[in-house]
Amino acid sequence: MGKQRLEAFTDGVIAIIITIMVLEMKVPAGSDFAALKAGLPVFLAYALSYANVGIYWNNHHHMLHITEKINGTVLWANLFLLFWLSLVPFVIRWMDETHFAPMPTASYGVVLALAAIAYLLLERSIIKYNGPHSKLAHAVGNERKGKLSLSMYVLAIPLAFVRPGISIALYVLVAIIWFIPDRRIESIV
Repeated sequence: MGKQRLEAFTDGVIAIIITIMVLEMKVPAGSDFAALKAGLPVFLAYALSYANVGIYWNNHHHMLHITEKINGTVLWANLFLLFWLSLVPFVIRWMDETHFAPMPTASYGVVLALAAIAYLLLERSIIKYNGPHSKLAHAVGNERKGKLSLSMYVLAIPLAFVRPGISIALYVLVAIIWFIPDRRIESIV
């Protein structure tokens, strides 16, 4: 089974997710800087979410670039990842409408954590099908960065009920960690 259709489908779904995120943003009620300032928190949540979805898209692209073949398990794992990413616009909207209340902020972390788990499952299913000596298996190694990110998301979830700002700071920190280029896959190509 070829991987091109999987890549094209994933690109399309991610483009739709990003489009929905921006369409969910409310237009400011006024025409001055005060009106813009009122919308700043949700814009920042959008920017963080755009970065997160973009990080998944970028890493997905690199992962499939060195993947030789896929099977049905890989297709389902990919759909599982896309399911969790498709919930990002919903939780952003919920956080906005509740002014970043604890439950929506924790839910954002749940969605991000489950997307991280789904990505790791996708990676593992590709490695299992392509073999333990595949390029991807060699490139990812023990996946410290992914495990650290997942741990930070899991920590952020209960912290949202203590202080949502701490959770948001952890979500931002994970995005920053992934902005640092990961050369593992690029060095294999």
